Amino acid sequence: MNTFERLEANVRSYCRSFPDVFVRAKGAQLFSQTGGAFVDFFAGAGALNYGHNNDYIKGRLIQYLEEDGISHGLDMYTSAKEAFLQTFESLILAPRALDYKVQFCGPTGANAVEAALKLARKVKGRSGIFAFMGGFHGMSLGALSATSNLFHREAAGVALHDVTFMPFPCGGPGADFDTIRYIDSILEDDHSGVSKPAAIIVETIQAEGGLNFAPVEWLKQLRALCDKHDILLIVDDIQVGCGRVGPFFSFEPAEIVPDLVVLSKSISGFGLPMSLVLFRRELDAWRPGEHTGTFRGNQLAFVGAKAALEYREEVLLEAETLRKGAWVERFLQEEIAPLSDRIAIRGAGLLWGVDVSAAGPHELSKGIATRCYELGLVIERVGRHDNVLKIMPPLTISDAELETGCRILKQAVSESLEKLGALEPALV
Repeated sequence: MNTFERLEANVRSYCRSFPDVFVRAKGAQLFSQTGGAFVDFFAGAGALNYGHNNDYIKGRLIQYLEEDGISHGLDMYTSAKEAFLQTFESLILAPRALDYKVQFCGPTGANAVEAALKLARKVKGRSGIFAFMGGFHGMSLGALSATSNLFHREAAGVALHDVTFMPFPCGGPGADFDTIRYIDSILEDDHSGVSKPAAIIVETIQAEGGLNFAPVEWLKQLRALCDKHDILLIVDDIQVGCGRVGPFFSFEPAEIVPDLVVLSKSISGFGLPMSLVLFRRELDAWRPGEHTGTFRGNQLAFVGAKAALEYREEVLLEAETLRKGAWVERFLQEEIAPLSDRIAIRGAGLLWGVDVSAAGPHELSKGIATRCYELGLVIERVGRHDNVLKIMPPLTISDAELETGCRILKQAVSESLEKLGALEPALV
């Protein structure tokens, strides 16, 4: 029994799929203790959009440390926080005409979700929240109440209150259901038995839910619905924001302005814990200290976040992400989709899914991911029954590394289908 199995709790998860001991990482590659090298299509579950040990960001962090900069500051005023706020305003908020205030929360995205839900309830004086089937918002009790996965919900050990789940427009039972019309009708019906919520929380792209993309028109209708019924719209951009699909915010293509936006994961630029809530200025109803957290003042995260935003501009990362994403789409459609007519491909930017739910039993996706790992590719499974292989490399991945990873994925899918006897005869 190794040290981890002997001392670490059974709750550990990713290490069961990627069992090597990793000692070094750079860019889009991970290196194990035994000398193995892996292309990383996982990117720290979305926390490493700028890659492992990005030199630009690392240099700023090292300089800050060498200058004995403040390392921990709670919510005190510091030069690192000021510099981040000024950069975030000038590079992200102002160009998009977003007049948001910024709240720094505890270190995880779940804490930012907690803060957003609390603030919405405080502002509107209502306890209810609407969320969507397939959504994932975190594991703490408040965030978990808005997370639909029954496996995670059952671990709470208590009833999870005050959230009503609605069908999402794709990826589940809501695909052929007019959710907007349904919500509108129950809010208009004085006998529906459903009270008006304080807020509706939504992921424009359900990443953990299986790469389910809300249509642009649907998002516009959702914004209009919230306006009509005096409901706050919260967009959870924790995993799919920070440029993952091209634009900094995932909701930009829909040309909507959420009332609140939740960010975490890659906002720090270097995998350092950081989360924040953006909200319309008039919603700032907090009293001092009503939502606190010891690590809401991670100064190194502020330094990394500022450097990441500057780096993003310098290397034209949005355009590069869209260019690489177009290449991935072509590869998946031309090289992997033809392996079986029961494979579905969907995605945008550098977030893509290979859905094998219709191509075989639930074990198929696990077999593919395991074979990928054997061949040198780290890739995650998501969605209902974990049937979707999620391609989520660092946005800085080189073209060669991207192609290597995709070709490993193709080989793994091909071999796994062949074992099932599911390949077309001409392709066997």
